[in-house]
Parts: sequence; structure tokens; C-alpha cells
Amino acid sequence: MIIAIDGPAAAGKGTLSRRIAETYGFHHLDTGLTYRATAKALLDADLPLNDEAIAEGVALNLDLGGLDRDILSAHHIGEAASKIAVMPAVRRALVEAQRSFSTRLPGTVLDGRDIGTVVCPQAAVKLYVTASPEVRARRRYDEILAKGLEADFDAIFADVKTRDERDMGRADSPLKPADDAHLLDTSEMSIEAAFLAAKTLIDAALTK
Repeated sequence: MIIAIDGPAAAGKGTLSRRIAETYGFHHLDTGLTYRATAKALLDADLPLNDEAIAEGVALNLDLGGLDRDILSAHHIGEAASKIAVMPAVRRALVEAQRSFSTRLPGTVLDGRDIGTVVCPQAAVKLYVTASPEVRARRRYDEILAKGLEADFDAIFADVKTRDERDMGRADSPLKPADDAHLLDTSEMSIEAAFLAAKTLIDAALTK
């Protein structure tokens, strides 16, 4: 059983994915962390971020068992990840690793940008979780403030729009809903409502 969850940054797909995995006892993979982990490995080894062959070598040897969200969510790692994520060889290596992960029993939940379209087009349930850029920027802003840190809403809003343009406009695996994906717009939907909507779809797929 593979559940594919795609969508832009800060739409709520990570929170939803983790809750679904926990509820059904499935393995969970935030595929965005695989790019961040590759970038962090390059930074830690003081390797260049613009050499595709070197980045591919790191991606091919990535351990999916040691992805720490708290460490990998650092802004500078995200910036580095965006540079290597456009490299076709890196994407191929990480997509293969993600596909291998998706076969784990009894089931898996993968969230990212191209799960339903590229990584696991055969997934039993495909969800596309989205929200308006303003709502997503506000969530990111509130999240940073809750950690006791300073944040600039306008800068975050600009960053959200820039990431959307980059993710949706790239030639390789652009961010878009799969043709058979179920759309969940969380702009005015609580995570509880989104979870219940997803659960209804998953339960129906499990009884088939």
C-alpha cells in the first residue's frame, strides 16, 4: 500500500503524512529531506554544490534511515538543496532510493513534490495538499515566532512564491497534481478535517 502526498511548501502535507503513517502503522518518508541530506553531506565535506557528478555520488550513498528533520530544516541547508535538486543525475539517484523505500511492508506514505507523478505513479491513494501562498507564508511565519525566533512576513511570503515558481516551472519533475490525485485545499481547512478526508479515501482503497 503506497500513499503519495504532494504539494507546495507549508501546505500541511508533512503533518498530514506523519499522522497518516502513524494511524496505519506505515513507514513515512519526507522525500524533500533526501535532497536536504544530500546537500548537508556536501556542505559537511566542504564539497562544491555545482558539481553534478560529485552530488550524484553522495546521493547514491544516502542512508534514508538517518534523516533528522530538525537538523535538516535549517535555512542554509534548504538553500543548498535547491541548487542540487535541479540536477537530473541527483534526481534520478534519489528517485530510485525513494522508490525502493516505497516497497516496505506493510505500507508507506511518501510526501514531496513529484510522488504521484514520477516516483510512485502506481500509488493506491494520491493526495495533492495545497493552500494559498498567503496562508502558507503565515503558517511559516507563526512557526518561526513560536520557536522564539524573529521573522519577516514579507520576506517569507516572497520566498514561498519564489519556491512555487521554481518547483512548478522546472523541466524535470515539476510540481503538479497527478491526474488521479484528490485535491485537499487546507487554506480554510483544519489539519483534523484534512486528515478525516484523507482517511476516508485511504479506508476505501484498503477495502478494495
